[in-house]
Amino acid sequence: MATDGDPDQELIARVGRGDPAAIQALVARKLPRMLQLAHRMLNDAAEAEDVAQETFVRAWKQAPTWQPGAARFDTWLHRVALNLCYDRLRRRREVAMAEPPEQVDTGPAADRGLLARDTGRCVSAALAELPDR
Repeated sequence: MATDGDPDQELIARVGRGDPAAIQALVARKLPRMLQLAHRMLNDAAEAEDVAQETFVRAWKQAPTWQPGAARFDTWLHRVALNLCYDRLRRRREVAMAEPPEQVDTGPAADRGLLARDTGRCVSAALAELPDR
């Protein structure tokens, strides 16, 4: 039964009291949406499952002290999943930038000048041995 406009209020109260059936009902009701949201944002099924799992862990921790009225529980749960996805996306970007990208040196090889000098000496020596005519 929904009160105060939140259809999940009674279910969350039962989850807060540790009712296993309520926990199963909450997961059954909310898991598909959490997985879809996380997968769409992260494009990785394993990470989406991790986000969904962490979202429900936070829901179970919050359930005993949940105060209805400020926001619907579904809205809060959705925001938790979004924030967890954003955290993972930020970590990806930080890891990618932790090492500077490898830069390819398009200039001449380091030994090219030495080879040119040696070649020049050989050519000069060969020219010096040629007869004047």
